[in-house]
Amino acid sequence: MSRPWIVSDELWGLIEPLLPSEPPKLKPGRPRVPDRQALCGILFVLHTGIQWEYLPQELGFGSGMTCWRRLAAWNEAGVWDRLHLVLLRKLRAAGQLDWSRAVIDSSHVRAAPTAPKSGPSPVDRARPGSKHHVLVDGQGIPLAVSLTGGNRNDVTQLLPLLAKVPAVAGLVGRPRRRPDLLLADRGYDHDKYRRLVWKQGIKPVIARRGVPHGSGLGVHRWVVERTIAWLHGFRRLRIRWERRDDIHEGFLGLATCLITHRHVQRLC
Repeated sequence: MSRPWIVSDELWGLIEPLLPSEPPKLKPGRPRVPDRQALCGILFVLHTGIQWEYLPQELGFGSGMTCWRRLAAWNEAGVWDRLHLVLLRKLRAAGQLDWSRAVIDSSHVRAAPTAPKSGPSPVDRARPGSKHHVLVDGQGIPLAVSLTGGNRNDVTQLLPLLAKVPAVAGLVGRPRRRPDLLLADRGYDHDKYRRLVWKQGIKPVIARRGVPHGSGLGVHRWVVERTIAWLHGFRRLRIRWERRDDIHEGFLGLATCLITHRHVQRLC
């Protein structure tokens, strides 16, 4: 098996057309590190969790600062959002997106102090933390992800995540972006949000507080927990080291694309 940070020809063929054009060189100097090598360096940091400045030069991926700048520029250009949409279209064209239900959940990670989109975590003795919010289809394929402070209530991201799901084409007819059902745990139990989800044509199936366990939703909800485990399999996402939220969101978006690409390889 190839090292996971080596970009395959297939994946590079999908990413290369989405990258912004190379800026003009204003003064002489060393040649620009090729985008494919820089992407390998970004993936090396994502998979291993190594600090940018310790990126081994003998790998030929350029310096850590070069890869950092490239990640920031590509995230700002929306490369990962467009790549994710391309992959979802492939899955829908093959009939492999399960729109019969979607599942939402979140996971807490520790964060650097005084960083944007971090806050005192209620599950970690008020230490700084952030949350990864994830919405997946019935098979666990990620449809949308977001980053918030660790003290944000899960239900506040219910509607933003639904709005973030792209309109996925790939079949004859209108692009689709709404599942039939939305499954969630007790953290999303609020009648106001149930009504708002209903207004979007989605049936909310949310466990209620104060009732015994055994709702049966775990039969279907486990897919989102598996997807969160896949996200945290990338060591750089287990703890939020970045003070800049856009850099961490860049890692989060890239990891989402990699997970979706695995499904494309397996199902398409």
